Amino acid sequence: MNNKAIITSALPYANGEIHLGHVASTYLPADVTTRFLKLNGVEAYYVCASDDFGTPILIQSEKEGKTPAEYVAHWNKRDYDDFSAFNIQFDYFYKTSSPENIAFVQDVFKKLNDAGHIYEQEIIQFYCNNDKKFLPDRYVKGTCPHCKAEDQYSDLCESCGRVPEEIADPKCSLCGQVPTKEKTKHYFFKLKNFGDSLTKWLEENTHLQKDVKKYVQNWIKSGLIDWDITRDITWGVPVPLDDAKDKVFYGWFDNHLAYISTALKFLNDKGIDGKEFWNSADIYHFIGKDIVYHHYLFLPAMRLGINSEYKLPDYIPTRGHLTLQGKKISKSRNWYIGLKDFLEFYPADYLRYYLVSINPYSQDDLNFDWDDFTTRINSELIGNLGNFVNRALGFTKKAFDGKVPKIESFDEKDSEAEEKIKNLASELGSLLEQNHLDRALKKIMEFSSFFNTYFQHKEPWTKGPGTANCVYLSVNAARSISIAIFPFLPESAQKIWTQLGLCGNVKDSSWSGISEFGVPAGHTLGVASPLFVKVEESDIEQHKKQLGSFEK
Repeated sequence: MNNKAIITSALPYANGEIHLGHVASTYLPADVTTRFLKLNGVEAYYVCASDDFGTPILIQSEKEGKTPAEYVAHWNKRDYDDFSAFNIQFDYFYKTSSPENIAFVQDVFKKLNDAGHIYEQEIIQFYCNNDKKFLPDRYVKGTCPHCKAEDQYSDLCESCGRVPEEIADPKCSLCGQVPTKEKTKHYFFKLKNFGDSLTKWLEENTHLQKDVKKYVQNWIKSGLIDWDITRDITWGVPVPLDDAKDKVFYGWFDNHLAYISTALKFLNDKGIDGKEFWNSADIYHFIGKDIVYHHYLFLPAMRLGINSEYKLPDYIPTRGHLTLQGKKISKSRNWYIGLKDFLEFYPADYLRYYLVSINPYSQDDLNFDWDDFTTRINSELIGNLGNFVNRALGFTKKAFDGKVPKIESFDEKDSEAEEKIKNLASELGSLLEQNHLDRALKKIMEFSSFFNTYFQHKEPWTKGPGTANCVYLSVNAARSISIAIFPFLPESAQKIWTQLGLCGNVKDSSWSGISEFGVPAGHTLGVASPLFVKVEESDIEQHKKQLGSFEK
């Protein structure tokens, strides 16, 4: 494991609230991984930024009577507050409209231009005579020429994940009218020239998901298309050329460069050489499957185009979309759950537990189901983990006045329990290093279940032989759980730590400490109390009724 890491996740678009679909595939897995790396002694930093540019923001800010800068500043703060409430712990959260990112983007463009990777070309672009404007990107909808999926945006087919060269059956997404075609000049990035170097990078990077890598390689074989990187709007990073005064960069040209510019800003401000750190660290970009094209083709090609001045990603963990009660999430139909709304009803750890447990390291879609959420929280989190910790600590308080007893000779069951603790750190670590977060969480629950059974088998309440061993091992197992669940459930981890009567913060522990016996005989525990509160089915029925209604 590298001793340095920079973690990023797809940037939240500064045009509306964060909902459950946003956090499931990118922010939560990135946060869990960062916390795990830090416990392992890695100098790891999780940086992110709001994605501030683009036509939708320009239009929406006009509707609300705000400048685009005022509009995105509101959402930048709101998004950060919502993430913080969910215990997504960024080391730094910035914005693509920052002066640092604007300067960085323009510098990268100049280098690409000087290297011969940029050219200007007159193109025919959709123009809406009704709205009197060129229609970039998401303001043209039609049929994907590759997979024939209907109602797709012109810059990305959400069905097959490809970027259409030209959308079929186009319509203005503002007014629904068929647009005309008008001449305009745009700047293009020579993506076609990078087929061989992209293939080489894909073949050499052994950390990338094999299934994703395979179909990206097929895209390359079928022929890459040069990339239109400018737009005819006023809100964006200005193109730094005298004859391009009315043009800005396409959002996908500038936003992933904010991964680098934000990291550099943060590190340089800390007195660390940002560029040197970036190039010596493991680089993680957590994304959803809908933006594979951008992160496996555009992003690496641009870095290759400036001679890999900033290293390409080592890991691009890619996960599927979240559906809700079996249906696609839709804000327009109110078929979504806002993160802020959810956290008004349930602790962040409930949602963190559920989303990790249903989310494999694959592109398979996952489904949030209220009934399944209820079952998993009540039977797994409360009935298993919460039950074990409470009974182990509560019994010690009651039977031994809160003092951990001295151990005696271990019997076979005690030795088995001891081995479970000794092996847990390495077993979990291996899964987390491979990004199998769901499997690691399941392993913790199996560990807790084992100790529930062990405690029941030993019957310490009879105060027979082996009672002291049972209490000693169970209390230390609770300590192991406290550290092990910290990346997943940070608030609950600290509660257990405090109930164990341990000093400081669980986040300052080491990962290897999971398998140590850190609660010695004679140690006095803190106050034991239930970690979790049951999810009531009557409340869940009310939450279900809220979906699809406009009374929220």
